[in-house]
Formats: sequence, C-alpha cells, structure tokens
Amino acid sequence: MTDGEARLRLASADSPLAAAEWIENWQAEHEGGRVIASPPPAEWPFRYPLAPDLPEGPVIIRANAFDEALINQQSSGTQLVTTQRAYLEAEWAAALATHAGAWLLLVSTPAPQHPSTTALLPRAFRVTEAAERLSLCVEALREGRTAAALVATASVCMEVNDLEAAARDLDEAIALAPHWAAAHYEHGKLWLRRDDMPRAAAAFQVATDLLPRFAPAWSNLGATLGELDRPAEALAAFETALALDPANPQALNNVGVVRRELGRLTESESAFRQVIQLTPGLAFGHYNLGHTLFLQGRFQAALSAYAEGQARDPEKNPVQASRLALCQVATGDADGALRELRRATAGLPREYRQQLLADTSAILWALVTQQPGLAGWQPVQAWVDGELRGKSG
Repeated sequence: MTDGEARLRLASADSPLAAAEWIENWQAEHEGGRVIASPPPAEWPFRYPLAPDLPEGPVIIRANAFDEALINQQSSGTQLVTTQRAYLEAEWAAALATHAGAWLLLVSTPAPQHPSTTALLPRAFRVTEAAERLSLCVEALREGRTAAALVATASVCMEVNDLEAAARDLDEAIALAPHWAAAHYEHGKLWLRRDDMPRAAAAFQVATDLLPRFAPAWSNLGATLGELDRPAEALAAFETALALDPANPQALNNVGVVRRELGRLTESESAFRQVIQLTPGLAFGHYNLGHTLFLQGRFQAALSAYAEGQARDPEKNPVQASRLALCQVATGDADGALRELRRATAGLPREYRQQLLADTSAILWALVTQQPGLAGWQPVQAWVDGELRGKSG
C-alpha cells in the first residue's frame, strides 16, 4: 500500500455522521489541520488534473456526495474511464502521495441534500440517449477544447461507433495532456475496437506507466499482450492487476488462464479455485477449473467441474459440453459421452457444429495417445467421424 492509498479514506456510505467523528479525531491528532471542500464530485470525471492545489500542512479534502462522480448512463458496453471508481481512487491516491499530510474523505450524502449539476458534461453522462449525450459533449467542446472534454466526447463517439471522430479527439487530447493516463487508456480502448493489438498494448502500457495503481489498465495490457502471443508479459500484467485488486474474480481468472497456457497447472488450478470461491455461480470458473484438471490427467475431478459448470450455465455452452463428454470418455462412460455430444451439437449451425466436432475428434485422439489403455472410446470416435463425413459430404 502506497502512502497515497493509506490516506485515502472512504466514510460509510450510509452514515455521514461517521465522517464528522473521523474529522474530529483527526483534528485532535493534527493541530492546525484544515478541512477543505473538494471540487464538486459530479465534475471529477471531467477535470484534468483531478486534484486541486492544496495548502501546506495537514489537510482533509472532504467530498460530499462523491457517488455523483460515478453516474454514467452510457450503453453499448462503453463506459468513460473517468467515471469508474477504481480510476478516480487511483488518481486521488497518486495526487495525495505527493502531499505529506493530505487525506481525502469521501462522504455519501442522500440525494435530496444536494442539487443536480447543470454543467454540460456531467449532464451529458446523466441522459439516457446517446445522441443527446453527444450533442451536449459537442456543445461543451465549443466552450473549450480541453483534454477532459475531448476524452469525454471521444468516449461518446465510440459509444455511437464513430471511431474516426473518437480518434481525432483522442489525438488532440493526448497532445494537450500527454501525461494523463485516462487519455491513453481511452486510446487503448479505441485501438481494441479497431483490432490493432500492438497499438492497444502500447497505449495501455503508457496508462500503466502514468497511473500504476489503476488495475484495469494492467488487465487490459495483459489481455492485449496475450492476443499478441506474449504470455509471460501478459501474466506479469495480470498478476500486477491481481495484486492491486486481489478479490477481483476476473483478475484471478485471467491469471489462471495464462498460467495454464504457460504450463503452470498447479498455480492455474489455485487461481480458478479462488474464482469459484468468490463467485460460485459463475459457470466459466468451473469450466476453466475443469480444463486445467483435464490437462493434469485428473479426469474424474475435471468431470465434476465441467458438470458443475453446465448445471450453472443457462446457455449450456456446447463447447464446454463437448469437453464434459471427453471427460466422460476418459472416465469410462462412453455411452454418457455419446448422449452428451448428441445433445450438445443438436441444432447448431453447420459450420460451428463441424468445427466443434473436429476439435472434439482432435482432443479425443490426443487423449487416446496419452492413455493407450483407455477403453470404450472407439464408438465415440466412430460417431464423430461419421458426423463429420456426413456434414462434409
């Protein structure tokens, strides 16, 4: 934990009186300590730099209604990074680390006690229609083409799939604020949308360099490095994200996947068991554990994990069902494997079904090669071969 993190104080969301008590205790320990108001939290996502200039000496920056900084009605899977709590906390922590005696006190206050914002950009991210949001952002740019306004507008452009406009706005924002992690992070998201993994990785790398305590930047860096077939570097990025957010199931899952790709199966298993402990209802936690156990040759345990995943999976993923069938073959239940394969592949689109059966055949042959004494597999392979010939004939 950095000094900045140690001074990041979050009061209880439902008891603002606890904030007053904490301030009283703090002032008793810090003679002459001051309490100042933060900028309005509704405006935090649209400020660069986020933290104001602070007076010397011990100081508390009190932020009332901090939850207003997190309001974002964007859709289509697009979320402006500066409206994410993890990002704002990382930015504040970095700012506080440069001041020997500053604390941030976040206080949630009931909505009726504070008015809604009238500023253009906060309004934009409170409306539900993307077209109206974009119109308000463009109006804000007319008042001033600041880095924050450009990044916010670029995010909305990505929301409406205008990637060219988003690229222009982000280029301009980075030229104005080359040391702002948010601009580079959004640039990375844009390159992901354009399927340019080298540039996405470079953008996320800059974001991690500028704001190393922001876990999602490390996660995205790891994902892009994985796509670039750089698993060792991807694992290092994912493990950094996990160290920053150790109870995050997605970070654990990412670590488990790459450890498995690197052949570190025991460590992969440990990660997936933690995923299941944190989110027992997540089907893919069980599926990933099953795959790792299968690679270890622990077929009965793998079968149990795949079956648990199928039981929790409303979609009954056909690929994972085929893996369950392979576990059934490996544990001597060829009849059950045939039933599962027929069920899993029934009604699938032709090309998808053919690819799934081809993959199943390849894995089955590999299993037989590694387990020469395996019995009962021949009828399964014969059925798969027959289906493949029938589909290709």
